[in-house]
Amino acid sequence: MEMAWYKTLVWIWIAVPIMILPILLKINVPYGRHAHNRWGPVIDNHWGWFWMEFPALLTFPLLAMAGPQEKDLLSRVLIGLWLVHYTNRVFVFPFRIKTKGKKMPLLIAVSAIFFNLTNGFVNGYYIGFVNGKSGNITNAFALLGIVIFFIGFAINNFADLKLISLRKNGNGYQIPRGWLFEYISCPNHFGEIVEWIGFAIAARSLPALSFAVWTFCNLAPRANNHHRWYIKHFEDYPKKRKVVLPWIW
Repeated sequence: MEMAWYKTLVWIWIAVPIMILPILLKINVPYGRHAHNRWGPVIDNHWGWFWMEFPALLTFPLLAMAGPQEKDLLSRVLIGLWLVHYTNRVFVFPFRIKTKGKKMPLLIAVSAIFFNLTNGFVNGYYIGFVNGKSGNITNAFALLGIVIFFIGFAINNFADLKLISLRKNGNGYQIPRGWLFEYISCPNHFGEIVEWIGFAIAARSLPALSFAVWTFCNLAPRANNHHRWYIKHFEDYPKKRKVVLPWIW
């Protein structure tokens, strides 16, 4: 049975990104192509990504596995999906990106560490201490969610590879073309949104839903900033291309 304090925390955790979404849509967070030094001290981009994602890699699986609740197969698969994503984000992505000399504000990294600790706690505590049995893995929702997760994971990583390849020749940012880039400016963010929607469908829990909500509310504004940047810097940027949701926005 869920503890009252924990259930309240989860509902607050769902409400917060929805409330701050209008603010995030107006803020151009200064890292990557939007980088500047007006947000205080900065750190190396690669190590910033590493340290801000690292807490999520540890917190969720440790809480989920250490808790007294008996874990069924689906819960163990969900832990595996989490590890697949964050192993890539911690040990592969930060050192694969071609951003020599790029910095990010320390404030952004610290904020991301706080988010990942809280998000990892909310989701890991649920499986470890509240409900270790997520359901039958052969359930239609579980199978559909797992498939959607891996589709999103593939989209996210393929898009990242495409963007990284454009910078290999040292000519800076270019207009990405082909594949999903013909429909949206940020297939990488779209893929990650799809990932965690799939995770939420498979888990069918409020904590998993909270992560899907946070992912959209964080990445949609980021994608919007990228879209506007492309339009500003490239006169021939395709006018029919949407931001992050094909044919919609």
